[in-house]
Amino acid sequence: MTTDLPVYDLFALRYAMREARRSDHFIGGDPHDGPMPMDYFLWVAKSPERAIVIDAGFTAEIAAKRKRTFLRCPIDSLSLLGVDAATVKDVVLTHMHYDHVGNFHRFPVAQFHLQEPEMHYATGRYMRYPRLSHSFEPEDVVGMVRLNFAGRVNMHNGPVDLAPGITLHPAPGHSMGLQFARVHTRRGWVVVASDVTHFYENMETGRPFTTAFHIGQMLEGFDKLVAAAPTRKHIVPGHDPEVMKRYPAPSPELEGIVVRLDVEPNA
Repeated sequence: MTTDLPVYDLFALRYAMREARRSDHFIGGDPHDGPMPMDYFLWVAKSPERAIVIDAGFTAEIAAKRKRTFLRCPIDSLSLLGVDAATVKDVVLTHMHYDHVGNFHRFPVAQFHLQEPEMHYATGRYMRYPRLSHSFEPEDVVGMVRLNFAGRVNMHNGPVDLAPGITLHPAPGHSMGLQFARVHTRRGWVVVASDVTHFYENMETGRPFTTAFHIGQMLEGFDKLVAAAPTRKHIVPGHDPEVMKRYPAPSPELEGIVVRLDVEPNA
């Protein structure tokens, strides 16, 4: 481990879920269809100097609209980790789908970090097609445009060192401007994949998720995750309930709500 970089505590916070089937999660379906639920997370990297939030989740109203099971407000739940959204200075948006950007308004002083192609995608010509636009909420997109006019959206073009020990990496395919984050922790660099791979199985079997802008880029995204991580055990998928099973809670009180990603998984 590089000793001159900050060492972050890294957490996944589970705030919602939905019942689904295996055929919902793989392009082309699955020959052994059966139940395969999906979890919804946001992630927090903490050091003595800063707390960086990765993605913003969605609201109870959007959960009801999209028929998701809303377990808890992800922004209120940041307090469980000693983080106050009102003081967070940096929020990484891996992309602008509804489940990753929906609480942007709950971070009143934050700068938001986004890959520029994602803003082009969310405001551009492809949104005329329901197959692509269904993953976006127009009010979220408009809200981010307003924040850009207010000087609070940092649009990156390519990999970026966001802070010492935090790097961002574009990996489009699922969305045009999707990015993942790499965080320096006590067990080395951990890759928060977000939707570059929704489930461990998407990456492990080379079968992309069903919401796709460019399938070839999605397959290349799996390779980018592997290249960025010390081992495959250092890659954390964006929606897999297995994450809650493979990693421990920070305390008994947070069992089933938060897990630590800065320690070795049990599988």
